[in-house]
Amino acid sequence: MKREFIVLAVIVMALVGMAGAANYMYEKSSVKGVGYRSLEIVISTQTGFNGQKLVEKQSGSGNVITSRIELEAERQPAGLSCVWPTGSDAMDYINFTSEQELEYMPVSYQTGTYDQKWVDKLCVQNYKIGAVLTEMYTHAEHLQKTTEIKTRGYNNNTLTNVPACCTGVLEANLNSNVIGVAHIGWISRDPTADPQLKGRHAEYGRSVEDLTGVFSIEKFIQLWGNSTCGAISVDWLPCV
Repeated sequence: MKREFIVLAVIVMALVGMAGAANYMYEKSSVKGVGYRSLEIVISTQTGFNGQKLVEKQSGSGNVITSRIELEAERQPAGLSCVWPTGSDAMDYINFTSEQELEYMPVSYQTGTYDQKWVDKLCVQNYKIGAVLTEMYTHAEHLQKTTEIKTRGYNNNTLTNVPACCTGVLEANLNSNVIGVAHIGWISRDPTADPQLKGRHAEYGRSVEDLTGVFSIEKFIQLWGNSTCGAISVDWLPCV
């Protein structure tokens, strides 16, 4: 009987360990005002060079007319029964929506003078499919933008609704008006290092665009592990 209790305790501890491995993060914010702002968001669904990564940094002084951010991220290891209504097949994912309208001007307070044009940098990495996306604005006197990001990786050994060849998805919908400097780019590389390239990762494609001046920008980017990933594309409800 004592031995049975020990075995049962070990099983319970193992199940608790599995449940503790799931990590869910959610944040929704709305900011308006005049002054200096510094913002940093860092999300990682896996340790090391794995999973999904997102880094958002923003700073500048002036009028924050609109700043809305909604972020949802989770690492969901295989074997857990957690259910996400529109994405239970996603082993790890990040959904990110940012709506910004910023105007530059110097501001002074008793603590000092803040005179920095707006900087907004976003980098998203999907190590599962070897895809990275960068959206960056610097020296911005005016920035009005809406950014929607969806990135996820799939564990095909345990899923029934995902094609075996679909390993992950990175999608971005970018819409901005900027007076300043803009940099938007993406790279697609083989997730597996190639011995013939001395251990480097073969590059399949890239797109890099740099703009300086007054521009209106619209881009929609899809980087999929395979074309069959479209069959399980997940709707994302943006901020209102």
